[in-house]
Amino acid sequence: MASRLPKLVVIATVGGAFSGLFGVGGGTVIVPLLILWFGYGEREATGTSLLAIVVIAALAAFAQGTYGNVHVGAGILIGIPAVAGVIAGTALQQRIPERAVAGIFAVLLVVSAAVLVF
Repeated sequence: MASRLPKLVVIATVGGAFSGLFGVGGGTVIVPLLILWFGYGEREATGTSLLAIVVIAALAAFAQGTYGNVHVGAGILIGIPAVAGVIAGTALQQRIPERAVAGIFAVLLVVSAAVLVF
C-alpha cells in the first residue's frame, strides 16, 4: 500500500481540484486514473470514485457556498430525481460488459469536450 500511496494522493488532489474548479472530478479524473494506474476494472473504479465523491462534493459544495455560488433549492430539485438515475445507471452498468461501459464513457468525454470547445 505504501508504494500506491503517492499515486492515490495525486489522484485525490487532481480529483479534488477539478471538482472545486469545474464541478467534476470523479468521473472525469478519478475513474480513468484508477483504471490506468491501478488496473481497476470499470465497475470497481466507478464505485471507488463514487465513495470519494461523497467527501469531495460535500466539501466543494461548502466551499462554493461560502462564495454564494450554491442554489440549495435547485440542488435539491436536481438531486432527488437523480436518485432514480443512479439506481437505473448502476443496474445497467452491472448488466453490460465493462468494455461497453468504458467505450460509452470515452464517447461521453469526447463529446463533452467538443461541446465545451466549440
